[in-house]
Amino acid sequence: MTRFAPLAAAALLALAPAVLGNYGIGLLTECLIFAIFAMSLDLLIGYTGLLSFGHAAFFGLSAYAVVTLNVHLGVNGWLGLGAGIVLSTMFAVLVGAVSIRVSGIAFLMVTLAFAQLVFSAALKWRDVTGGTDGLGGLVRPRLFGSSLDNRVTMFYLAFACLVASVWALRRLVAAPLGSVFIGIKENAARMHALGYKVQRFRLLSFTIAGAFAGLAGGLYGLFNGYISTDALNWSVSGDVVIMVILGGAGTIVGPAIGAAIFLVMKDVVSSWTDHWMFLIGAVFIACVMVLPQGVWGAVLQVTGRRR
Repeated sequence: MTRFAPLAAAALLALAPAVLGNYGIGLLTECLIFAIFAMSLDLLIGYTGLLSFGHAAFFGLSAYAVVTLNVHLGVNGWLGLGAGIVLSTMFAVLVGAVSIRVSGIAFLMVTLAFAQLVFSAALKWRDVTGGTDGLGGLVRPRLFGSSLDNRVTMFYLAFACLVASVWALRRLVAAPLGSVFIGIKENAARMHALGYKVQRFRLLSFTIAGAFAGLAGGLYGLFNGYISTDALNWSVSGDVVIMVILGGAGTIVGPAIGAAIFLVMKDVVSSWTDHWMFLIGAVFIACVMVLPQGVWGAVLQVTGRRR
């Protein structure tokens, strides 16, 4: 039954704009974008065993690339999206080349340090980034004759990118390369003894994750039309870690579900109280205690599809 659940969910999502208003479509589009972001981090946490706390750097860099290139140079949003993905991928190679030399808490702190460097640069380079005020005025490109200013058009772009990302990541983890990533997570010393270049594969995983985070960030720039240093803040990295754990690390689809749960809860609870972070934190702790494998991980375990 769980085999057809993603297909059923995809069909429902495709029909969602027919029944939702502009606000609902906007919230759902944001969920789709952050689902890609969460799945990219899941490749590190769930499959390679690398807990990064600087993943927002790749997301924010790509978003900044889309907006700044368009606002300052008039570059088309599609070219900006491509440039953002390339920039995020290149930066992931740089960060990964340094950070994979350590592991555990040290790895987490190195990735956080790199992310904070990018955050500081965006904060100080006001002429380009707008600093804390942010930068707006993006002219959104057109897709099949319809502007991305149309929320439905933007939704279907994000939906198509999510479907493609799920397909690509599933193919990746099912391939021999994915087995190597999992082997490194389970026992890096044994994989090294078998002749695998563990650090090279970790760098490859880190780079691929950075590229998918760049895709999510570029889409976020197109969707929002505005970008500020908030997208690079360490709290964004913390949020996406929560999404992965909440949905279920090592399941591809789980983090996407976790992203949707987190963002919908944030939207609903923040409308009730200013202390929404406290309530979401309590829910997260309860989930970890009751469902240590995450929401989707628990579903797979109950149905016997996850060992």
